[in-house]
Amino acid sequence: MRVIVTIQHPGHVHFFKHAIQELEAQGHEVHVFARRMGVNLELLDAYGIDYEVLADESEGLTSLAFVQATYEAKLLARARKIDPDVITAIGGVAASHVAKLVGARSVVFYDTEHAKLITSLAYPFADQLCLPDCYDGDPGGTQRRYPGYHELAYLHPDRFEPDPSVLDEVGLGPDDTFVVGRFNGWGASHDLGEGGFDNVTEVFDRLEATGATVLFTSEKPLPAHLEDRRMTVAPERMHDLLYYADLFVGEGATTAAESAVLGTPAVYVNTLTMGYTQELEREYGLLYNFDTKNRHSEALRKAEYILEEYQPARWQRRRQNLLADKVDATDVIVNQVTSREPAPVTA
Repeated sequence: MRVIVTIQHPGHVHFFKHAIQELEAQGHEVHVFARRMGVNLELLDAYGIDYEVLADESEGLTSLAFVQATYEAKLLARARKIDPDVITAIGGVAASHVAKLVGARSVVFYDTEHAKLITSLAYPFADQLCLPDCYDGDPGGTQRRYPGYHELAYLHPDRFEPDPSVLDEVGLGPDDTFVVGRFNGWGASHDLGEGGFDNVTEVFDRLEATGATVLFTSEKPLPAHLEDRRMTVAPERMHDLLYYADLFVGEGATTAAESAVLGTPAVYVNTLTMGYTQELEREYGLLYNFDTKNRHSEALRKAEYILEEYQPARWQRRRQNLLADKVDATDVIVNQVTSREPAPVTA
């Protein structure tokens, strides 16, 4: 088969990286096309994935439509030459549109219910939607629900082995208590009008008062006294760091879910919640959602409590409960891409 994979976000690189390797190992011809965004290209290079860049990063919502149109037009031109059997993507706006025009089958993975612009542009055109079984709502179309999360395509223990040398990179030892934080830029279309923490400085002050070291990434400028404390670990090493962290605190849902499936408790502070963030709290107690007007103060109290009463065995036990219920999502990707008449994926 000839397969096109499209990459428009760093998380998409992680999601597809093992599937790309497996598809190629099975003898399929795989073409990867990317849009320059964040650390997309650095990750593709780090994982040794061949790719072609079709568009640059947008400079905000005003230029996003132009960048997306450029990406889609170039993808169409390349797809006409390749004549693919399948085009697959997360979100899948360009993938589903181009597939229709070149007679390919589109397989779209998604887990973000509130991204209405993406879902309205992609879902009606997709031949197949692949959704976690915790996805909230029924978007219609041909669906395949599977018991898992996007993060288990690359963080399932069959796929991921943490490397403790990452601690040396950030100047920490195995007995040090540390927190990984992440602050959003709030520039995505689905982030308009949403919010997270009220005061970043207070986040640092209160977490450090527990005796923990705070390491963080941020998509936005921060107060000058915090800027020189940004984390410098390579992006492909972030999951090693999350595994060894005692806690994640932040506004990013993907990083919160990554932490949770690794057995690191996550305090997720954002007015937007998803089916998977809710399930990780309700069913497994590995992630805590804070989305009300008091989210800032309530989240910091929860973070302080976790650090002060930390019990590693508790979180690992909860992680094992999760893994007993969920599948390796890479297996789902490969199955759905290669099966012309794929059967529903069930638990």
